[in-house]
Amino acid sequence: MQQPCAKGYSLSQRLLHWTVALLIFFNLLFPDGMNIWHRLMRRGEVPTPEQIASANIHAYVGIAILLLAVVRLGLRFFNGVPTEATEEPTIFRLAAKLAHAGLYVLIFALPLTGIAAYYFGINSAGSLHADVLKIILWALIAAHVAGALVHQFYWKTNVLRRMTLG
Repeated sequence: MQQPCAKGYSLSQRLLHWTVALLIFFNLLFPDGMNIWHRLMRRGEVPTPEQIASANIHAYVGIAILLLAVVRLGLRFFNGVPTEATEEPTIFRLAAKLAHAGLYVLIFALPLTGIAAYYFGINSAGSLHADVLKIILWALIAAHVAGALVHQFYWKTNVLRRMTLG
């Protein structure tokens, strides 16, 4: 079972966290190749090899996110997580748990819906992926970052340090 770790996350947990975060930001900020491919397919046009390659980059990054998320959950299960910050009011601890759970769900749901849309042509999965889940992900990322900053500058806890320096 999940055991609390000492003060911070292990180096491998921190590296996976930041690698997955960077890959997610890459796909959120640069979806153009996939968007162009999708628009061409919707019109019945044939994408060029360059357009397919550009869409594939988005897809491969999504698959990498999915695979790294599996590894990340495994490390979380075996290494545990640091204990909760007790300085945080109960309602905020609950909000943090829900936000983290939501982030984990989306780290799996977005690649899976993207795979369903791109590789299997399930249009409803593509709409869910690009129109709904992406917006929820941006909101949870904003809440996650805000929570880390509140811990750092308002409650003055070591929560941010646990995922940066360990």
